[in-house]
Parts: sequence; C-alpha cells; structure tokens
Amino acid sequence: VMTRMQLLFTGVFGTLALASVIGGSLKFAVARGRAHGVIDNLNARIRAWWWMVALIGIAFVFNKGGVLVLFGLASFLAMREFFSMTYTRRGDHAALALCFFVVLPVQYWLLWIGWYGLYAIFIPVYAFLILPVAAVLQSDTVRFLERVSKVQWAVMICVYCLSHVPGLLMLEIPGYHGENLMLIAFLIIVVQSSDVLQYVFGKTLGKHKIVPKVSPNKTWEGTVGGIAAATLIGTALWWVTPFSPWEAAGIALVVNLAGFAGGLVASAIKRDRGVKDFGSLLAGHGGILDRVDSLCFAAPLFFHLVRFTFGDGPALSL
Repeated sequence: VMTRMQLLFTGVFGTLALASVIGGSLKFAVARGRAHGVIDNLNARIRAWWWMVALIGIAFVFNKGGVLVLFGLASFLAMREFFSMTYTRRGDHAALALCFFVVLPVQYWLLWIGWYGLYAIFIPVYAFLILPVAAVLQSDTVRFLERVSKVQWAVMICVYCLSHVPGLLMLEIPGYHGENLMLIAFLIIVVQSSDVLQYVFGKTLGKHKIVPKVSPNKTWEGTVGGIAAATLIGTALWWVTPFSPWEAAGIALVVNLAGFAGGLVASAIKRDRGVKDFGSLLAGHGGILDRVDSLCFAAPLFFHLVRFTFGDGPALSL
C-alpha cells in the first residue's frame, strides 16, 4: 500500500510528465519546431521543475537533515544573488561575511536542535543589531544607511523568511506526528503552482495590467485565475495535511496571496536594479531567488497559521 507521501510524489511526477507531453506537442504543432518565445519558456520551466522536484524528493529521503541542507543552500545562493546586484563597499565585507558564515549557519543550526525561542528572534533582533555594528566599525559612512538596510533586508528575506519552510519540521501537531514533511510539500506545491498558473492564465487570457510599472506581465486575469486554480489544488490536497477541506482552501488562499505579494516585491527590486532576473542558475526560471520569492513571503505566514491553529506541545514553547 502506498503511503500518502508516495502517492503525493506519484501525482507530482505524473503532472510533470503530462506537462512535458503538452509542452512537446505545442512545440511540434504550434511552433513547428522553430523558436517560440512563450512555448520555449514554458518548456524550459518544465525541465527546471523536473530537476527541482527531484532535488526536493532526494532531500525528503534524508528527512530533516536533507531538508535543512537543501534550504540552507537555497538561502546561501539566494543571498549571494541579492548581494551581487546591490551596491556594496569594502566597508561592508565584515557584515557580509557575518551574513554568510555566522548568521545563516546559526539560523539553520537552531532549526536542527529545535530551539524555537531563539530561532524566532535571532535574526530580527540580534543579527539586525550586530550587522550595522560590524559595518560601522569599518569607518565607512558613505551611503551607510542604504548599505546596512540592504544587508538586513537580504538576511530577512533569504535566510529568516525562507528558513520557515524547513521550520515546519519543528511543529508538533496532535495526530500528525512524523508527517511534517507533507506540510512542506503542501506549501511548495500550492505556492509554486500558483506562480505557474498565474503565468499560464496571464499568457492565455491576460489583458488588464495590475501594476504595469512594477511588473508589466502581471494581469488581473492571470493573477485571479492562477490564485483561484492553485487554491483549488490546495483544497484537493487536504488529505496530506491536518486540515479539513475548508481549512485547506482558506490556508491555500492566504499563502497564495502572500506569494503573489512576494513576487510583486521581488519584481519591484529587480526593476529598481534594472535587471530581468536575480540570476541565471535555473533555465527558464532565472536565479534561485526568482524561484523562491513567493515562498519567502508565504512560508512565515503558513508557519504561524499552522502553529497557532493546529500546533501543540513543547516544541512550540518559548
């Protein structure tokens, strides 16, 4: 008998296989094998998703350790992408070193040992106070406030917010012991499917721009259609969670709205810096931060919704 996790991954791989067939058919029937911007981009996204789902699956095999390593690496790469396009000076080197080699590993170590009380405040309190001190000791005040703010923002988004995905493993939920990996799977599937479906609906039905000066490709039709469809997916996946179908629907809607907000903020940052993507590591997806921007906003909200609504036990004590 297949476990719920095996059944879930079978469904995900089946969906990717179907998407690959559709993408290949469109390339043959519509593009006639020639270059086609939208179809080629869609197929590149599908190929990248095969790799990402495979990596997540491998991480899940190794349980807590694998998930922490995967998201710790994602935080490292996302933060590197962020800093690579921001203005920094020699006086920032000490603060940047602290970000990569102290703040990030300590945050994930706190997850490993399950110390929620310090995990919750380590970055927004202690790191936020220490990083400006590390910078000011270099005696460089040129654009100091701007530089320090960028360092703090990068750590908050790329490390603190993203670490709430593996942070779900800390939660103790009555009647759901040992199943927390499926909470991570639920969150990733719902939020990422919203991104994909917003793209699909936007390309096929999109006409009315939402914020053209920030993200000219985001339309009301694409956003509403994508979020609604992804919310239905979340509702259909209630059986892998401790939620009822109605609870799954409400939570999926909330995290999809948060994910949309994250994508919009990321678009504003890229437009401010004059770049299309944060990086080029993932073909069809840009960089790591392009792929996790929605998760960065959705994960903390999902974590606390689950914690305060369904959680119980000593892992939640301060």
